[in-house]
Amino acid sequence: MATFDYKDKKIHYELHGEGAPLLLLNGIMMSTLSWHSFIAPLSANNQLILVDFIDQGQSARNPDEAYTLDLQVDVIKELLSHLGIACVSIAGISYGGNVALKFAAAYPDKVHRLMIFNAAAKTGAWLRELGQSWTAAAGDPVQFYNTTIPIIYSQEFYNGGPDWVKVRRDFLTTQVFTNKLFMDGIVRLTRSADDYDVEAQLCNITAKTLLVASESDPITPPGDQYKLRDLIKDSDLVLLPGVGHATMYERPALFISLITGFANAKLEGLVV
Repeated sequence: MATFDYKDKKIHYELHGEGAPLLLLNGIMMSTLSWHSFIAPLSANNQLILVDFIDQGQSARNPDEAYTLDLQVDVIKELLSHLGIACVSIAGISYGGNVALKFAAAYPDKVHRLMIFNAAAKTGAWLRELGQSWTAAAGDPVQFYNTTIPIIYSQEFYNGGPDWVKVRRDFLTTQVFTNKLFMDGIVRLTRSADDYDVEAQLCNITAKTLLVASESDPITPPGDQYKLRDLIKDSDLVLLPGVGHATMYERPALFISLITGFANAKLEGLVV
């Protein structure tokens, strides 16, 4: 297990493969363990960097004070400094996508390519109240599952795998959402995004950017990614029909292809 110290807190990270560095940032309920089946393809031609944010996975908890996404941005900055990496391609989904946007806007010279899945420029009133419903349900594993999990997936995906859904429900409600350390971290992570707003800083992003929207995502609907496209100068947008918020689980091969293709595309010499 690799760690580095960030303000007296241990931050867990992993390195896989060799090549141009590619940093993958977790969604809010994820950790480095969530990417186990993605490691081989994403590290085939890149040095894949995985990291647990503060209050995630094997990284330290921060129970003593409230924080914002700026804390996670600073963690990423210190991680790259610890690894001696001057410039990196970043792929982030949901919460991780928001952190990636803030990082790229604050440190544009440190980002080579940027790939944003199911994220937004800011937390609006609807998303903030959705987050409040999550934190209110955090003390009851079944209620928390019912409040958070079905909305993450498209109806087509969720309805199409009843056996998978049952196994997932049983595992989460008995093994994960009963873990107070995990749930307390989820509450703090959710609250850290309450005042997230990078809209005015998106003009600072210089990295070529891929935005991926999911047609059936009610959490960060396609309009959020269209807004990002309008505000980020060198950006392209892909809309995935019939896909929900958890793009990597509903369309894993496409998720991998979009990241590896965009991160490693050689654009020099192309006639446009």
